[in-house]
Amino acid sequence: MSEAPTTDARTDLDADGMPSFAEQVADQLGGWRGLIESSIPVIVFVIANIVTDLRLAIVVAVGVALAIAFTRLLQGRPVRHALNGLFGIALGAALAWRTGEARAFYLPGILISLGYALALLGSVAVRQPLVGWIWSVVAAGGRSEWRHNPRMLRAFGWLTVAWAAVYFAKVAVQSALYAAHLETWLGIARIALGFPPYALLLAGTIWAVRRIDRGEPVIEPAAAT
Repeated sequence: MSEAPTTDARTDLDADGMPSFAEQVADQLGGWRGLIESSIPVIVFVIANIVTDLRLAIVVAVGVALAIAFTRLLQGRPVRHALNGLFGIALGAALAWRTGEARAFYLPGILISLGYALALLGSVAVRQPLVGWIWSVVAAGGRSEWRHNPRMLRAFGWLTVAWAAVYFAKVAVQSALYAAHLETWLGIARIALGFPPYALLLAGTIWAVRRIDRGEPVIEPAAAT
């Protein structure tokens, strides 16, 4: 499947000079290819752990992650998403190999998600919502005028809380499966709770911010009650 176009190659801009809504979402997710490739090593590990032994499953999963990153490199494609996935796979594989428990493969992801959730909530508490700062980096050329816009600051606040809530939900579900030693279901949950909710949150964030930028009304949680 085709990769999302790079920023230099984009010509489909909105009237305000920003890439289209679909382009921004696709770029942050790495395109359809990025979505698929990020899930393949985990899927391979889940299947291999069912049909073979743990150590072979680890070797196969890491090998697949390396092959994906190497293929992207040879093709001259961006490797950021592949390298991020490779780091998580390698860390989980090392823990699973050391402990001899398949569930340890998923522990780094659970801890990283918990860290994200706490950092997101903490940023709201000090009125520096992380989603706003991330938006500044990936979509606003480093500009942070939103800090002086009460409506935008409030929007980034509740968007950051929404992101934190999703991460806490992921941690709760996966922690319960981890404690119950349900390795196969833990792997399935890792896949199901990965990019689908992330994609929905990202789409909602871009939609809300772009509407506020244009002065259009946005239903915020406080106004909806």
